[in-house]
Amino acid sequence: MFLLLGFSDLSFLAQTSIFVFLLLSYFLSVIGNSLIMLAVTFSPRLHSPMYFFLKILSFSELLLISSTVPKALHNFWVGSTISLIGCATQFSIFIAAAACECALLTVMAFDRYMAICQPLRYTSVMTVTFCYQVTFCISVVAIVNAIIESFLIFSLPYCQSHLIAHFFCDIPPMMSIACANTFIVEIYQLAISASSTVLPSILIICSYIKILTSIFLIRSAESRHKAFVTCGSHLVSVIIFFGTAMFVHLRLDNPFSPYEDRMLALSYCVIIPTINPLIYSLKNNEMKEAIRKLHLKIIDLH
Repeated sequence: MFLLLGFSDLSFLAQTSIFVFLLLSYFLSVIGNSLIMLAVTFSPRLHSPMYFFLKILSFSELLLISSTVPKALHNFWVGSTISLIGCATQFSIFIAAAACECALLTVMAFDRYMAICQPLRYTSVMTVTFCYQVTFCISVVAIVNAIIESFLIFSLPYCQSHLIAHFFCDIPPMMSIACANTFIVEIYQLAISASSTVLPSILIICSYIKILTSIFLIRSAESRHKAFVTCGSHLVSVIIFFGTAMFVHLRLDNPFSPYEDRMLALSYCVIIPTINPLIYSLKNNEMKEAIRKLHLKIIDLH
């Protein structure tokens, strides 16, 4: 049995503020990501590879935020203990969802590259079969990696306190209470973090250099604006997600304090899954129209 510190070391006002923030963020994230998934599913105009991967991304973000926030909210009112199995399950789902999001953002960059730089080959490459195959491969790799990381983390012996200085079972606080050498775990975690953040970032940067070059060569102002809108929302999401992930997980011999760790975790566990639906829908007329029609259908059902 482990004890999650959560935010119990903060003042009552700070705890109340964080509780309200978590509750509102979770509500908005569930609503926003669910709307995107439903809109893409039921709107024929959105049956394209870009929106298909956006739907899977929204599902990954729901998994990501649901693996951490409900337990954190629960801990505000009903103790803060978590079993070994519960901790391992939470950890595995979080790791798998985060890995899926890294890969999906990279695939979405490839989709934009094919659509803008290789338009004549787009339909022959970005087929329905290809989209399902890529999604299947991403899911399998993410799950296998989550199992390996969970085995490495939870096979370690832990000190008597079992106090996790965090609001969920994350890698750094788990390793900090281990009563054994964690060198192998740290090397594996660093290698995985680098391969899932640095390598995709390089691929995305290369894709966008080509994309931006092609966009500036488009003569039609309307087509150029549409390309900027679809690529801009994805690029903002990439910068926020990968920037935060690399800042948090690729640090060497420079650990953050438990307070800093928790505040940074809020950015990629809570803020990103909450704002991504806004990023992808605010300036996207097709998505806004699909959500509007979905809303009308729901009203008609009542």
